[in-house]
Amino acid sequence: MSEARAGTGGRLLTGVAWAALLFALWLWGREVTEVPSGSWTATGDVAAAGRPPALELPPPHPPLPGATPQRLAIRAMGLRAPIEGRGLTREGAAEPPPYDRAGTVAWYRGGPQPGSPGAAVLVGHVDTDSAPAVFYELGGLKRGETVSVARADGSTAEFTVDDVAVFSKDHFDAGRVYGPHAAGRAELRLITCGGDYDRVRRQYSANVVVSAYLTGTGPA
Repeated sequence: MSEARAGTGGRLLTGVAWAALLFALWLWGREVTEVPSGSWTATGDVAAAGRPPALELPPPHPPLPGATPQRLAIRAMGLRAPIEGRGLTREGAAEPPPYDRAGTVAWYRGGPQPGSPGAAVLVGHVDTDSAPAVFYELGGLKRGETVSVARADGSTAEFTVDDVAVFSKDHFDAGRVYGPHAAGRAELRLITCGGDYDRVRRQYSANVVVSAYLTGTGPA
């Protein structure tokens, strides 16, 4: 993971990468439902590429009634983080948490709530100018590992990771990232930056995208 984090002056999805995310969100907001059959070659974050597809995964759980997400937990990362709803910036980009709350995850509130039908989007920083941030280890997640989202109605939506991929900013597959991977499921996308860090442009070359789907529920 160290190569993907070369230089800690990184910023999540700045510049051109933010534009790619905005375009993807625009498509997603228009009810993108078809996932392109082509796949892009992962670059940069080697740990997040080439997951073996042989692991048998649990069946999907029926979607839950809508409820605002409050906390994210990922046992494999030792992560517990608050979630805050964010919209779009004045420039029209999806708004991440501010850097003084780099341990917080942003939920794109213009989309589905985690546990509801469709693909809910959670965005987090990978680092700041001085330290790792909430999603620093996101690219190390593996297929079959679990992600939990505590919700305002007292329930916990439990998701199983089924894909970890890296998309370069030049080949950002909006349909695969933001469109549902299977009709009728409740899905989750965890997104941060990855690839190589450009010190001149102060941006990363790619995005790490973890895809998961609802497989269970329990008390918060």
